[in-house]
Amino acid sequence: MSSEWSTRGVRLAELLGVLSLGADLGMGQPMEHVLRQCLIALHLARRAGLDESKQQVVYYTSMIAWVGCHVDAYEQAKWFGDDLAFKSDFRRVDLSGPAAQARFILGHLGTGRPARTRAGISIDFARGGGRRAAADMIGNHWRATDDLAFRLGLGTVVRRSIEQTFERWDGRGVPKGAKGADILTTSQLVNLADVVEIFHRAGGIDSAVGVARQRSGTQFAPDLVELFCHEAPRMFDRLGNSNSWDAVMDAEPASVIWLSDAEFVAALEAVADFVDLKSPYTIGHSRAVADLAAAAARHYGLSTAEAHTIRMAGLVHDLGRLGVPNTIWDKPGALTEAEAERVRMHPYLTERMLTFSRALAPLGEMAVEHHERLDGSGYPRGLAGDAVTSGGRVLAAADTYRAWLEPRPHRPAGTATQVATRLSAEVGAGRLDGAAVAAVLRAAGHSGSTRKTWPAGLTTREVQVLRLLAHGFSNRQIADELVISRKTVGNHVEHIYSKIGVSNRALASLFASKHGLMRGVLADPA
Repeated sequence: MSSEWSTRGVRLAELLGVLSLGADLGMGQPMEHVLRQCLIALHLARRAGLDESKQQVVYYTSMIAWVGCHVDAYEQAKWFGDDLAFKSDFRRVDLSGPAAQARFILGHLGTGRPARTRAGISIDFARGGGRRAAADMIGNHWRATDDLAFRLGLGTVVRRSIEQTFERWDGRGVPKGAKGADILTTSQLVNLADVVEIFHRAGGIDSAVGVARQRSGTQFAPDLVELFCHEAPRMFDRLGNSNSWDAVMDAEPASVIWLSDAEFVAALEAVADFVDLKSPYTIGHSRAVADLAAAAARHYGLSTAEAHTIRMAGLVHDLGRLGVPNTIWDKPGALTEAEAERVRMHPYLTERMLTFSRALAPLGEMAVEHHERLDGSGYPRGLAGDAVTSGGRVLAAADTYRAWLEPRPHRPAGTATQVATRLSAEVGAGRLDGAAVAAVLRAAGHSGSTRKTWPAGLTTREVQVLRLLAHGFSNRQIADELVISRKTVGNHVEHIYSKIGVSNRALASLFASKHGLMRGVLADPA
């Protein structure tokens, strides 16, 4: 894959579609739940006679309404165990009245914990802390979603519809307890479509129609329930015969909204900040990785365009974290093998989400490599050597640097000096690219990494090759040392000879000695 990439026209719908896949994971649903929900809501909107402008509101409300459901996952996991399972079960229950709400809450308190721990959680919850947190959760989801909608440029009409999506026909919803016809039809349609899609996937048309009728007059508007029940056979038949992503992209009402390059960057920054809210330990992580990786890419010898692409990939590299419960991310002790396996899946989930969009897929190809290691010990694919791209190497070094600088539930934050030492050890063990680590340390402002350029325009990688060449290493030995292919070494040697104006190893060695290129360790050639 080339490291250079441009938006060349990205639709807002594509970005929201990818984000909706993350919302699916964050709600404990399979990917494409929101896409299918969007198609259901749009079908009903047309049958209900909504004009094109209101259909557009339904479209964007559907795509973004639930993305805030992960923002208090830490609190959910603290009180209810697996936050993904908790949110998945939430949609299967009609919370009509305090008794139903209490049964649901009590049934999930301390899930997965030992009996004694669960009893203690129940006591703490009853004392007030947990009750306040539970009462605030849906309101927090709406407020977070509203903030993201604003940053993505969605208008007031869409944002108001998002707000009312959490209301109920019987007035028992949030945030304002709106009731009946006071709730926007666009919001009611999305609320209904969300639930019936889940029940249809689990139990077919009869299950979907059954839950709609059961909640008619409580959660859902009776007239919209009747419309849904009438349309269900034809609607689900059409839904089953279409590709959800393509169908949603083709179904965008009114004029398509295209993002300029600047708008796209701002949108990805907003998404990065939003994803990092998954855990209090990762707030600000994605943007920090992206900025560091972009700066390091230039020191690594990559072009401005390649550095820009690396930054974009850095902003989305942790989208897949939404698919792993906080009982794992925020666990203070060692992970079990099963838990570790779920962690190893998150880069794959990032790539899988971005692959849905042809425009965004190249970012996924790079982002998926941020936990790969040159010796094949990384994940998710266990790539080794040249199979790890230049962008992946830089991103891996930047992500590791930032992660070790940040606290985690199982360890304190490291100091800059400690992290630099650990990164050098990773190079020595053959796991991280020495040139990429050197570039990251230089970009992060570490002393001894202040050289702005190498003589004759050499890149850091070329200096590493030149040092080994001067020490008498063969191309094969250089390839083994730097974990790259012999062909790549040969290309580097040709570029070195061309840049410094020599034709053999002896003259190249003299150049290296004259310009002080033989000093220092390979991981830090400055």
